[in-house]
Amino acid sequence: MAIENPLIRCENVTVSASGKKLVEDVTFELGPGKFVALIGPNGAGKTSLFNTISGFYRPSQGHITFKGQDITRIPAPRRAKMGLGRSFQNIALFRGMTVLDNIKLGRHAHLKTNVFDALLYLGRARREEAELRRDVEERIIDFLEIDHIRHAPVSALSYGLQKRVEMARALAMQPEILMLDEPVAGMNREETEDMARFILDVRAEWGVTVLMVEHDMGMVMDLSDHVVVLNFGQVIARGTPAQVQADPEVARAYLGSGNVDELRERLRAAARPRAEAA
Repeated sequence: MAIENPLIRCENVTVSASGKKLVEDVTFELGPGKFVALIGPNGAGKTSLFNTISGFYRPSQGHITFKGQDITRIPAPRRAKMGLGRSFQNIALFRGMTVLDNIKLGRHAHLKTNVFDALLYLGRARREEAELRRDVEERIIDFLEIDHIRHAPVSALSYGLQKRVEMARALAMQPEILMLDEPVAGMNREETEDMARFILDVRAEWGVTVLMVEHDMGMVMDLSDHVVVLNFGQVIARGTPAQVQADPEVARAYLGSGNVDELRERLRAAARPRAEAA
């Protein structure tokens, strides 16, 4: 079913590298305010599609539009300025810098200060710095409960806190769409619960649309409005979490068989720790 006025639309997108199709003929839409998860086995093309939407890869075929504007050939920094903020599967923070400085870098695309003002720290530069620091400290740092580490170097933080700082940097971009690439990968149960809560709160309180790649099926089924399933670079299923769980093609992709009951049990087992913790 077509979405009226989608924020993002991928139309027949194909991405190739070294003669291999990483993504093939993918079409899907992301509506405003929705939470959509991209799932699939390892090597299914999820991160490749993410990189294409955010501008790090360019499709060999097809088009991508953002709020009706064709962004297929617009580079990643301009897409970030337009409202596409993202985190990465592998943490991409500056480890020698503090938490606060890493987060502030997320706002760089929106700053209007010219080089002369910045070098001399003149009026506009001072005002922008004060406004940026106030927004980051009063909104983002407090929201993600990382005030106690704001001046700590990223290299001194646990893995879970580093993932939270990366999300903070993405939020500093003032995104309309928050793109999260495996936000809870490698986290323990408590860290996963915290991150899930933050993601839901960002959507509810800030009105941010969420597009997420994640292997934690319990989290995907608990949080998502809509799920798109990829396998070998192609969309094999889409729908609500319940519809996707019941699709035999999804079972075959994950398990190599048509045993839907086995897949459902696997998904229930992934969700069980969250239910017990609640």
